Amino acid sequence: MTEKKKTNEEFFKVKGEELLEKVKEIIREGNARRIIIKNEKDIPIIEFPVTVGAVGILLAPVFAAVGAIAALVTDCTIVVEKREES
Repeated sequence: MTEKKKTNEEFFKVKGEELLEKVKEIIREGNARRIIIKNEKDIPIIEFPVTVGAVGILLAPVFAAVGAIAALVTDCTIVVEKREES
């Protein structure tokens, strides 16, 4: 029997200075599949997959990129794709 997985999305509006902390919080929750960060014009700036067990050194470049984006944007939207078993 094949198991189907459905993806749902959550959206978070954050200020630039809150961006990195919110991304870290989402990753710590552990149920995100992909994170997309969009600017105030709803244009994707960066998107990256979040794999199970990806911690520390593997995410360091992502955190550096998100930190750089946070310095450049004032308002942004974080789109979190989550996988649910159905």
